[in-house]
Amino acid sequence: MVCHNDVCPDNVVFRDGRAAALIDFDLAAPGRALWDIAMTARYWVPMLDGEFPAALYPPGLDAAARLRILADSSGLSARDHAELPGVIEQATEVCRAFTARRVAGGDPGYLQASAERGGWERRDRMSTWLVNHRQTFTAALLN
Repeated sequence: MVCHNDVCPDNVVFRDGRAAALIDFDLAAPGRALWDIAMTARYWVPMLDGEFPAALYPPGLDAAARLRILADSSGLSARDHAELPGVIEQATEVCRAFTARRVAGGDPGYLQASAERGGWERRDRMSTWLVNHRQTFTAALLN
């Protein structure tokens, strides 16, 4: 299957408050559905540390419950449900490495975005947060 690999709010066109189109397929590539769901979960659940979402998302979101809704609505198997938290952690590290390569190459868009979004400290917090909450997410996905 072909995965979009970047289903984030910036890549969705909204009309009257509803998603109308998915755009920006420059990262599309063959992959597993589980990978694309993990990439999507990072921003739509959101699977982010406690500090960053406060600026972009409404307060009080239940990440574990929202992750379960996403997984269930995506038709993932029970095995995929069990694997999803680890795949989200892996996807987060892959995204960090991708960004690091772009920053090291002097890509101005990535330099600016990294600085505006909390830089490497935020990414470190997010990775730690994901590991610390893995059991909570796994329990929500398997019950």
